[in-house]
Amino acid sequence: MLTSISLPSVALIPATRCSFPKFFMASKVHTASHSIGVEEIKKPFAHTQKVDLESRLTMPPEKVEIFKSMEGWARDNILSLLKPPQKSWQPQDFLPDAASDGFMEQISELRERASQIPDDYFVVLVGDMITEEALPSYQTRLSSCDIFKDETGIDNTPWAIWTRAWSAEENRHGDLLNKYLYLSGRVDMKQIETTIQHLIGSGMDVGVGTNPYLAITYTSFQERATFVSHGNTAKLAMKYGDTKLAQICGTIASDEKRHETAYTKIIGKLFELDPNETVMAFSYMMRKSISMPAHLMSDGCDENLFLHFTSMASRTGVYTAMDYIDILEHLIAKWNVEKLLGLSDEGRRAQDYVCELAPRLKRLAERAQGKVKETPTIPFSWIFGRKV
Repeated sequence: MLTSISLPSVALIPATRCSFPKFFMASKVHTASHSIGVEEIKKPFAHTQKVDLESRLTMPPEKVEIFKSMEGWARDNILSLLKPPQKSWQPQDFLPDAASDGFMEQISELRERASQIPDDYFVVLVGDMITEEALPSYQTRLSSCDIFKDETGIDNTPWAIWTRAWSAEENRHGDLLNKYLYLSGRVDMKQIETTIQHLIGSGMDVGVGTNPYLAITYTSFQERATFVSHGNTAKLAMKYGDTKLAQICGTIASDEKRHETAYTKIIGKLFELDPNETVMAFSYMMRKSISMPAHLMSDGCDENLFLHFTSMASRTGVYTAMDYIDILEHLIAKWNVEKLLGLSDEGRRAQDYVCELAPRLKRLAERAQGKVKETPTIPFSWIFGRKV
């Protein structure tokens, strides 16, 4: 049980960085025996059919008119999901108040609560925070897509307005988790900051090109994935007795849910207007498999850091292979993919692929789960090189 882990006093944590054994640094086999996670179930079904990469990564010019016809609808149905800054929560709402006479006491209480939480939870929380902190890459990627392009930086299209405002709302997530982790005293902030710099500098490539059909399919899936992940960290924080941290994670999850609603509404509208192209985009992204936006993360120490982070997320139950499958099933049902009519031959093949994928992934996950061995301990620089 996670609750049985004995934690060292924060004051006794050695301030070592990247002092991992050489055999670990050179090894690529440590990820093979953890609890079955997302990466394990995705690989066998990636590219099971030949996909025309070049044509899919750009949107056919004739599709521009579809998005232009949606602009009035987007202003009424998508921009309305945004919250103005004066009505939004801010990180300071959940953190000790530096202007208060009780500031130091509030920090002591935060650190006391944090001392009761096991290391593996903090590894996952740090990974989630780092993912949120790489927001500049996400805004750049979305803004580079056709239709979403913000040519002047202050374009007045609903797509450009959404991208900027969505980024502003998301920006609070990393700010809040970063400050909480700093105050907790449980993590090596220098290594975390190094990882953030690596990740933003590395950028991201999730295989959507400039095609908004692909990009919005990706964000629909990914926003639900972050909703699930932050929701599960909230549940675990509550289990460990930290109601304040549970509130932080739950509030972020609520934002992600609202953003998921926006992106899935756009795809839902595209299924109404252009079901053939939309189902082919959905199929294409699932053939590639949905990668987390932080898949290029590095701390300069562990060359398998992303895999080790996702393994820990799976082991703690924060984000698992079954969550990935559940999201796929949820989107299929929400968009009524099984009931699409009037598709071309290619569209029907895409429909069949998507609708048959979840049961296949479930069978693979069940078979793989039976082969799981005892999980090896892995050192993380984020927690001063301690092993979990």
